[in-house]
Amino acid sequence: MFQAKSYATQSATTPLKPFVIERRDPKLNDVVIEIDFCGVCHSDIHTARSEWGPTAYPCVPGHEIVGRVVRVGKKVTKFKVGDLAGVGCLVDSCGKCENCKNHEEQFCSVPVFTYNSVELDGVTPTLGAYSSHITVKDKYVLKIKKGLDLKRVAPLLCAGITTYSPLKKYKVKKGSKVGVVGLGGLGHMAVKIAKAMGAEVTVFSTSPNKEKDAKKLGAKNFIMTKNADNFLPYVGKLDLIIDTVSAQHDFTPYMSTLKLDCTHVLLGAAPEPNQISAMALIFGRKKLTGSLIGGIKETQEMLDFCAKKKVLSDIELISASQINEAYERTIKGDVKYRFVVDSKTL
Repeated sequence: MFQAKSYATQSATTPLKPFVIERRDPKLNDVVIEIDFCGVCHSDIHTARSEWGPTAYPCVPGHEIVGRVVRVGKKVTKFKVGDLAGVGCLVDSCGKCENCKNHEEQFCSVPVFTYNSVELDGVTPTLGAYSSHITVKDKYVLKIKKGLDLKRVAPLLCAGITTYSPLKKYKVKKGSKVGVVGLGGLGHMAVKIAKAMGAEVTVFSTSPNKEKDAKKLGAKNFIMTKNADNFLPYVGKLDLIIDTVSAQHDFTPYMSTLKLDCTHVLLGAAPEPNQISAMALIFGRKKLTGSLIGGIKETQEMLDFCAKKKVLSDIELISASQINEAYERTIKGDVKYRFVVDSKTL
């Protein structure tokens, strides 16, 4: 075992503070990464504040990780010391179930998430990447191409794969018409990736001041959702909706903009139930579904796609001492578009 610096919270109502944690020395198939940057995801906030169910404290959030390999286990061949590496929301899974065999480890019956989870031994809690180092099995470590701006790569490990996965599943391509609900950390990546796939993008937002940014990011259309009449010109126009909002809202008006047999995908998870009219689904045989990150194979595919297309996150770099302030600003939507912690400031 070795010690690592981190930022942790001790309860749902206390701020994150400096905290020393222990990481395991590398086993045969482990990689130890010295973390350079870690994105701040809204999931971090929900978990730190126990809004998605019980949180085990102390809690060290963080699952958008880029850094450099500093140690490897004796059986590791995929990585060597000095390599760039990334880690997302998963650090282990059973590897035996049908979902794992189909490269969808995120749906494993016993997934091991990067924080607020338990290792497969059933005892050891996982601690996240608001920390100086992390030890992960080599199978769950991603390759990062050289020459990229690493601080802008970090959010791809959650925001990138969370939006890429449904866009790929629903076969977005040149000529597809995609709606994106919300223009935050997830939303801005959905716009960029959909645009890179060749889609025409329409952004739905409650904030009129985001129209300029939406167009700059690649959206063709912008709908101010506070006025119901604004939906009317887009009724029956869209092939897919990617909904990134993690606050309570009514899905009904958005469903009206979908074509026959098309789908509204939920990525944001509000702590309270949302609303929808059954008629919004019945007329048009429309579907409301959800999506959860992606498997390791798909995450590597996403990283390679984004490197090729030069799709990176728009970020605001912060020091570790600014994490609590960043949480409050994220809740208010006061960030363009992802906070990223400089791990050297821990």
